[in-house]
Amino acid sequence: MDEIWSFVGCKDKAIKAGAAGHGSVWTWVAIDADTKMVVSYLMGERDADTAQAFVSDLRDRVDSRIQLTSDGFRAYRNAVSKAFGGHVDYAMLIKEYGWDGSPDTRYSQPACIGTHKHSICGNPDIDHVSTSLIERQNLTLRMGSRRFTRLTNAFSKKVENHAHAIALHYFYYNFCRKHQTIKTTPAVAMGVADRQMTILDLVKLIEVEESRLGRRITDYLPAVGSK
Repeated sequence: MDEIWSFVGCKDKAIKAGAAGHGSVWTWVAIDADTKMVVSYLMGERDADTAQAFVSDLRDRVDSRIQLTSDGFRAYRNAVSKAFGGHVDYAMLIKEYGWDGSPDTRYSQPACIGTHKHSICGNPDIDHVSTSLIERQNLTLRMGSRRFTRLTNAFSKKVENHAHAIALHYFYYNFCRKHQTIKTTPAVAMGVADRQMTILDLVKLIEVEESRLGRRITDYLPAVGSK
């Protein structure tokens, strides 16, 4: 599991200078290593409360003991402890960063110069402690959703639209997009769908739900904290 940064309206620095906007928005994501399915995601702040809500939602979506890996963000440790108790094999992958000598580092993170694996709870298999898959998923999100592309004016202007775009992305990722390594969609590999769905299937589902509710489905989606 990991969290990926984006912003809505303007960046935090601009808000401090008096600009109107929402500022930083973080999308917390948990992916299954075998099926590549995004099991849980949550849009919110990067703080202890959001971490707790995210990990608790993840716990509610699994029905067996799992091995869990995160980076070294402190909020994960308490969130996992409260949500899972001792019924999880949990480890942190701590990365060390250093300057690589490049003069242009404004828009890129420092080079990773080392990693350390730490068992936090249970008995995690150290050989499988990795954040590579979730970090690759982060790249997929940035490449697949224009709102996450850096150094453009395509960022979301409204937090509600940002939430809707993320929801559409993960439905497509889980149910419609065939993954190259598993040769099917994550939902089919997980066993929660019997076939690869299409965009037309998604539109039909929205139309059916709107007909049942009697109004637009977007009216029922929360802006922040949607999952």
